[in-house]
Amino acid sequence: MFIQMVTISVKPGHAHTFLEAFRINYEGTRREPGNLRFDVLRDPDDDHKFLIYEVFTSAAALEEHRHTPHYRKCVSMLEPIQIGPRSKTFYHAEMADFLTDAVAGN
Repeated sequence: MFIQMVTISVKPGHAHTFLEAFRINYEGTRREPGNLRFDVLRDPDDDHKFLIYEVFTSAAALEEHRHTPHYRKCVSMLEPIQIGPRSKTFYHAEMADFLTDAVAGN
């Protein structure tokens, strides 16, 4: 399993546009065969800061995701409203509920 956590800050007044862009990405990504989880989280102390928690079956599945129309549409909508670049952090899962689900065939 390969996890990517992306932090994105958007300009004040643009949280709605961010959520529209990520609705497109969320719905498309959840249908990808290599995606196991995709959560969009908002910072409780800053309404314009978001964390995207993504779990893929492999780094290759994440790379395939970056070439999808829904990902590209989302990125194009974000570029004009972002404050600075997106920060990305990568992890391998050691203990997580989705690992149990994947092994159980759920």
